[in-house]
Order: sequence, then structure tokens, then C-alpha cells
Amino acid sequence: MSDVKQYDVVVIGAGPGGYVCAIKSAQLGLKTAIVDKQWLGGVCLNVGCIPSKALLKNADVAHTLRERGKEFGFSFENLQLDYSVAVKRSRQVSDRLTRGVAFLMKKNGIDVHMGVARLTARDTVEVKDKDGKVETVKAKNIVIATGARSAQIPGVEVDGEKVLSYSEAILQTRRPESVIIIGAGAIGVEFSTVWSSYGTDVTIVEMLPRILPLEDEETAAELAKAYSKRGIKMLTGTRVLSVEKTDKGVRVKVSGPDGEKTLEADQALVAIGFKPNSADLGLEGVGVKVSERGFVQIDEKMATNVPGIWAIGDVTGQLLLAHVASAQAIVCAENIAGVETVTLDYRMMPRAVYSHPQVASFGLTEAQAKEQGYQVKVGRFPFQPNGKALGLAEAVGFVKIITDEKYGEILGAHMVGPDVSELLPELTLAQSMELTTEEIARNVHAHPTLSEAVMEAAHDSSGHPIHM
Repeated sequence: MSDVKQYDVVVIGAGPGGYVCAIKSAQLGLKTAIVDKQWLGGVCLNVGCIPSKALLKNADVAHTLRERGKEFGFSFENLQLDYSVAVKRSRQVSDRLTRGVAFLMKKNGIDVHMGVARLTARDTVEVKDKDGKVETVKAKNIVIATGARSAQIPGVEVDGEKVLSYSEAILQTRRPESVIIIGAGAIGVEFSTVWSSYGTDVTIVEMLPRILPLEDEETAAELAKAYSKRGIKMLTGTRVLSVEKTDKGVRVKVSGPDGEKTLEADQALVAIGFKPNSADLGLEGVGVKVSERGFVQIDEKMATNVPGIWAIGDVTGQLLLAHVASAQAIVCAENIAGVETVTLDYRMMPRAVYSHPQVASFGLTEAQAKEQGYQVKVGRFPFQPNGKALGLAEAVGFVKIITDEKYGEILGAHMVGPDVSELLPELTLAQSMELTTEEIARNVHAHPTLSEAVMEAAHDSSGHPIHM
């Protein structure tokens, strides 16, 4: 056993949870290694958050050129849009960041083991590389950070050609002329933005009553209105009965408020959610508890029921967002090292959807706050009177702040409009520091900025908006 490498921490999975946990562990003086079967940076950096944002930037430019040229005073005789160039640029952005993660591993003295990991004991991990060579490492602490994968519709085969998951969709260099997107969560609406901006005929099918069903009802309705103007068709309250591949593309049978109908398109994108990557890790053999759906069970310290085994990120099912995984990662490393840390409040974690217009939120929706018995007070401000939004020609949407009328506690905020994801930190910091909307309103905001809409919504919460 003399050739077996010994560590204080071994992290399985190198996504935004795993690599951050490895870095923080190393910074806290722990001898650390990280294992991943495919790539550093995980889904987020390689086929998720990062390349999709690059595509969305291209889509924004394409939409402006195709649909808004007259408004901005330019025109083209023969406008040519090359979607493959957009994909190429997105890959360059992704590659740059993944190389950055590799540099950070080296900088922090973290050993990288590429291969498939499996726990063979509470403190032992076997890593099989692509050539079948097996390496054994031992660690006082093992962190499971294996993420999640696309959930699939039973009986529907994702072939990567006519029926896609997000990973095939983000890598393909050809743009479908028509597409049926099954699922109207973040991935579904973001791909709707990208493809429709280039001229694709997009139909969204959502089983629940509205798009973005987990978001505040008003913000979802505002996005739906904007999508209708863009020509995106939305079939909500509609269930998919079957997906059939044809010579020309796909045929999707659905059932909704108007009965059954058949849709046809070049491709279908399945974006109905995620399943945890917890199988085949050896968790059962060492006694780690998982839920019926396969999510690894953890406490507020990120510890599983087995001492020395921890879990973070999507595989835990707490909130499947990259920044939540990174926050969990830091808390996990601090608990392993036995240093001061915090307890995360998942209810108040920021959420963002990079549609056009964007949707951003945290905390309770207005309906949830009322259901929980709060005396709800709402402060609102539209982007229509906001000078910066008008200058950007992006004056659709609003800021909405939910407070408890009795004590002034901020319960949540919900925004739809230009770059609203960038407006979240002021609000989440205010909530965590127990500030009130009066204190947000008194905070002087630079003019002209989009953030003034937050200030005005805070003024409205007190009953005294300045510009409305």
C-alpha cells in the first residue's frame, strides 16, 4: 500500500462546487486532490452556464440586427448571420475558463486525477482512467460533488440529432429552422431566446400552467408577453404524450386545454429538469443515505450520515444552481477544517434566468409569503421611466420587492428586465444584513443606472416613489 496516495481531502467532481471546495480546502492547509471523469469546470463551464451566456450575447446582437435596425438607424441589403461562429465563440470562452481552473489547481497545489471515481471504503477512492488503469487514493475526508444530468421523458430517446438534451443543443453548430422545446424552466426559455433571435420557429411546451413555473407569477407573465411579441409560441398546461422521429425531424403529440394536437419540427429539446449523478459511486456500499430520487442527504454542514463523507452541489438537490454549489463548497471546506463558517439559507439564494428580458429573484414570491401568513407589502417600479433602460431601448419589465408589513423584513424580490441578474446582490445583501427597504431607498444610487429601479421600488414600498 506504499504507493497509495494519502490526502486530507479528496473531492469527486470538478464543477463549480467541486473545484471551489478543493481550492478552499487547500487554502486552509489541507492536502487536497480532485477527481473528474471528463473535464475541469464541470457542466457549468463546459456545456452549461458559461457557453450559454456567450450564445445569448450573440443572440442579442442577432435580434437587434434582424428586428430593430430601423429603431437604431441602420439597415442591411443582405444581412448574413452565421450561427456556427456564435457556437465557436462560445467554445473559446468555455475553453479559456477551463484552462483557468487547471491553472488554479496547479497554483493551489491540488493534485488532479482524471478518471471515473468509486468509493471502495469510507476513506478510499478508486479512480479508473480512460485507458482502464486503476489508481487508489485514500483521504480523511471525501466530498461528493458529482452534479446532475438531464432528466429524460420515459420512452423518448435522446439521439443528439433530432432529439436533444442541453449538452447536444449547446454544442451543435447548425441552427434548427424549427424546434419544439419541452420544458419552460431556465434552460428551455434561454434556448428559446437564442434560437428565436436567429430566426428559428420556436414552440415551448410546458406541463404546468405558465412558463418559469417556479418564479413569481407576475414576472413569468411579463416574460411570456415579451416572448409572444418575439413570435415564440407557448403551450402551457400541456402534456407531452409522445415524441416520434420522422424523416424530416420530429413529431410531438401533446394534450392541453384545447385537446390533443400534433406538432412537427426539425428538432426537439428535452429540458424538463435534472437527475443526480449519485449512482455507481459506491455510496450504498459505505452506507451513505440517498433520497428516493437519488439525491445525497446532507446536514447544514454539508456532512452526510457517514463521518468523513460530505456532499455539495446539484447531487444534494438543495438548489440546483452553480453559485449555490460554490457557496456550499466553501462552507463544506470550512467545516472540514474546523474553522468559523456560516449556515446557508437556501430560501434566500439568488436565482437568475438569462432570457431576454432577464428574470432574477430570491426569497419568497408574493403568493408564498401570503401562504406563510405574512402581512405582505409590495414595492414596485417599472423600467419604463428609468433613464438608463430607455437609453438601452430595453424598458420592458419591473422590480418588485416583497416585505413583511409588520416588521419591514425583506422577504424576497422579483425582477424582469434588462440585466436584472446584476441587480440581485444589493437586495440579497440587504436581506442578509437585516436592512429594510427604507435603508435601500436612502442609499444613493448613481444616475443614470438600472439600479435606480431598485431604489424606486424601495421608495414605493414606503409609499413614496419619486418618479411614478
